[in-house]
Amino acid sequence: MSESTTIPSAAALVRTDTVVIGAGQAGLAAAYYLRQNRVDFRLLDAAPAAGAAWAARYDSLRLFSPAWASGLPGRPWPGNPLHYPTRDETTAYLRDYAAHFSFPFEPNRRVTRLAAAPDQPGYLVQTAEGPTYAARRVLVATGPFTTPRVPAWAPELPAAVAQLHSRFYQRPAQLPGPGPVAVVGSGNSALQIAADVAATGRPVFVAFDETTPALPNNQPMWAFLVLAGLLRASRHSPLGRTLFGRPEPVVSGDLAQLRRFANALFIGRATAALPNGAIQGTRATTPPLATVVWATGYQPDYRWIDLPILGADGHPRHHRGLTAAPGVAFLGLDWLNSRRSALLNGAGPDARRVVAELLKMP
Repeated sequence: MSESTTIPSAAALVRTDTVVIGAGQAGLAAAYYLRQNRVDFRLLDAAPAAGAAWAARYDSLRLFSPAWASGLPGRPWPGNPLHYPTRDETTAYLRDYAAHFSFPFEPNRRVTRLAAAPDQPGYLVQTAEGPTYAARRVLVATGPFTTPRVPAWAPELPAAVAQLHSRFYQRPAQLPGPGPVAVVGSGNSALQIAADVAATGRPVFVAFDETTPALPNNQPMWAFLVLAGLLRASRHSPLGRTLFGRPEPVVSGDLAQLRRFANALFIGRATAALPNGAIQGTRATTPPLATVVWATGYQPDYRWIDLPILGADGHPRHHRGLTAAPGVAFLGLDWLNSRRSALLNGAGPDARRVVAELLKMP
């Protein structure tokens, strides 16, 4: 433990059975099952409303799963089940979900420390400007999208090149100047953002790894994935281990749409920055750029967790969400248990299982 833990005065301490940290889809699903089991709990989030991570994403975002495969437990998506919801529809759904079930949601509660309570079982959850919570159980549901990650060579680009991570990208008008833009990344967000910018007519250089697999994103494919059990195969099963070792596919339709833009040029996987402000790819090199959008993923930032449940790389150490700290678990991480763990589709099943395991504690 990095520093001694003291219990605040009674006036500044809120006692509850369970604290859920994060009010995105994973935290809301956990809240549903805690309510079903009549557990006294608090749902905390640093933002002023539930689903805030979705509200901050880019304007043109759409879910990669249809509404029928994206709902949380106890409340299906409204409207056409075959529809692929937009960013704003997803945000509205999550906020409606929290309000519908009247969860004990406490917004504007940024957690600054999670530590073992001194001289008694349980944990203390300290917040920046609110109370400290004493709880027997803690569910960390802050999700995988915490700290943006960029290549180690990104700082080698000259200052004249504007750099923006996809976490902060919302629309093409944010990008300065009329000059060429590079979008770096080999995931679905990179394809959607590149198409978003290409639609304005600006030259877009797409640093995309051509070996990335692509799959259709249609109703038959989703029916097959669900019925065949590919999304729910645990990473600890033979099938799950095979799937876990493969690169994440992108949507073939999004890739095809981007290739139709004459002003979108694919340069292969990005490998280096050049002194003139260009990016070198495995297939081609860009001209000097005005802007680079890094759609290169995230890395964890759990420095506020003062428990021996993190690896040397900062990633949580867990088995299907459960940690070595009795009563502490994670939800909403990539491959927490299966491919769907970080998706809306998987929030409910993971939450049901993890909550049930935590409630077995004496």
